[in-house]
Amino acid sequence: MDPAAPSRSAPPETAARLRGVASSPVRDILALTERPGVISFAGGLPEPALFDVDGLRAAFERALSGDAARRSLQYSTTEGDPRLRECVAELMAARGVPTSPDDLLITTGSQQALTLVATLLVEPGTVVLVEEPAYLAALQAFRLAGARLVPVDCDEDGLVPEALEAAVLRERPALLYTVPTFQNPTGRTLPAARRDAVARIAAEHGLWVLEDDPYGELRYDGEPAPALASHPEIADRVLALSTLSKVAAPGLRIGWVRAPALVRRSLVIAKQAADLHTSTVDQAACAVWLGETDLPAHVGHLREVYRERRDALLAGLPQALPPGSTWNRPGGGMFVWGRLPDGHDAAELLRAAIERDVAFVPGAPFFGGEPDPATLRLSFTTHPPAEIAEGLARLRTAWA
Repeated sequence: MDPAAPSRSAPPETAARLRGVASSPVRDILALTERPGVISFAGGLPEPALFDVDGLRAAFERALSGDAARRSLQYSTTEGDPRLRECVAELMAARGVPTSPDDLLITTGSQQALTLVATLLVEPGTVVLVEEPAYLAALQAFRLAGARLVPVDCDEDGLVPEALEAAVLRERPALLYTVPTFQNPTGRTLPAARRDAVARIAAEHGLWVLEDDPYGELRYDGEPAPALASHPEIADRVLALSTLSKVAAPGLRIGWVRAPALVRRSLVIAKQAADLHTSTVDQAACAVWLGETDLPAHVGHLREVYRERRDALLAGLPQALPPGSTWNRPGGGMFVWGRLPDGHDAAELLRAAIERDVAFVPGAPFFGGEPDPATLRLSFTTHPPAEIAEGLARLRTAWA
């Protein structure tokens, strides 16, 4: 064999667009915490015990009964199951965003919607504005599309309008990506006055806005602020994403994008190229489930359970983290954002914590710009209060 000849077992050279996209540290940490006995504050996961297993089983049985079964097992339209789109339109309207079924594209989780929007609006080098810090999987999607990410300064209330306007004038971006309600990773919520300011800036500068709202139903305190998609001055510039993952079950992989008519057809074409359509049977079952479930009561129960768990985490953090640490009190969602004292590194603390069978996510990977190694994200949804207390006791031993 010619020693200069390439090995047949050598891996292919990856496309350039993938080379700068790192694996998600969150997914990597989740793999480390799957062993029995680990108490994990790492994943943004809903509580499996709260899944409506009986209701979903009955919904699948209905979707696979009689003549409906053959439709549920067949190829379907790219836009999505008509009945499901009607149900989702009602959900969006209840959130204050008037929506018709024709405004919607059903996607394989809202993560796919992120990818489709990036396919539509991002060329290599396109500037995308993101919160600082921001949802990690969104950063991955935009980087995969070749975007140049520009972080916008945030404070305890989220995006700072003056910083956003300065970035728009300086960078001439194509898109702003934001999770304005119970943001991942920080749990922050953008107040109504700042939403008005964001809408004004987007309208004045012709900026596309990608509003991601997976957590809005999980409110424990206060009153909801109007969605950006409800602002009439930018109604034709906002793509609104959401999902059933947090209120039904993430394994269904049912999400959607509410898209203006200007781009809706292009998104449909992008999805056709990606997967033809989202699972027909899952869509049919979700339509049955939404039509037959008392959703306000179901979500109300989720809120009660998660509120108690949030409060348990907050009550234990003063003893669990080193003196001088700080953290916020989110009004909903799944996450508490914290910061260790100057000089501490959350990644080093994580290594010691995993040895004690407890885990969290260091905050550094969520930054689009210069990371803050002292930050960390803790999720409270998957453990009851007693387990949260035990996990925090273990976390204390990792530094004490």
